[in-house]
Amino acid sequence: MLLRLLVGLLLLLVIPSSAAESRAALVRLTVDSKALGRNAQVEVLLPKGWRPGTKWPVLYLLEGCCHQGLEWITLGRADDVVKDVIVVIPEGGESGFYSDWRRGPKWETFHLTEVRELVEERYGASDRRAIAGLSMGGFGALSYAARHPGMFRAAASFSGLVDVSRKDTDYIAGPEKSPDLWAESDIPLHNPTALAAKLKDIPVYISSGNGQAGPLDAPGTSFDGGEAVIEQQNRRFLAAAQAAGVQVTANLYGPGTHSWPYWTRELRTALPILLR
Repeated sequence: MLLRLLVGLLLLLVIPSSAAESRAALVRLTVDSKALGRNAQVEVLLPKGWRPGTKWPVLYLLEGCCHQGLEWITLGRADDVVKDVIVVIPEGGESGFYSDWRRGPKWETFHLTEVRELVEERYGASDRRAIAGLSMGGFGALSYAARHPGMFRAAASFSGLVDVSRKDTDYIAGPEKSPDLWAESDIPLHNPTALAAKLKDIPVYISSGNGQAGPLDAPGTSFDGGEAVIEQQNRRFLAAAQAAGVQVTANLYGPGTHSWPYWTRELRTALPILLR
């Protein structure tokens, strides 16, 4: 794999034993990706006790859309929640939708070939992989796991866009309707609900709120119509998964908006399933 690594900030690539015993190490990488035709950001959280040459299970955490940077650590506190595995947080593009575009970037190749090979070769990530994501990243986690049987041993989606075939809302607007991303005939090949049967060999966790202000929202938070749409998508996915015999755990928790406090909580809740 020909990847040129431009290390913008590299913390504790080789960590002294005292530091390794006390805390994890965060590695921030800039990767010159052939699949994307540009540089992209990747964060790798190395567990305490990590040493060069050791092998570790790996959890991929996928970002949502419309973010200006990687937020699973800065806003999602993944470094506080996840322990004892390598955590890989790759850029997903502003609206990349975890796919190789018909005309444009090849995000699926970037994540599942370039990034995967990089973390396995450089940091000792093993083939014991799980994957999770929020919003667009929830779509990516389930879509990747279904499209690549055997690559991941568990998958989770938090407020995920898990039924992108429906045209009943303006909330899903633009990128996945673009002919540069998918042709109409390509949508079922990526849509988690259409692919639900391909997930029946692994445990799956899904969650979402219903858009009403919930216990983790600030006083006065208004109704979130986008999260309400996502809840309906999750109900459709759940029905398809149960019909297909998928080992699916669902937490459709009612009041709650499309926001980080819920996704951090749900990551913590899903971890026993993801790391089992």
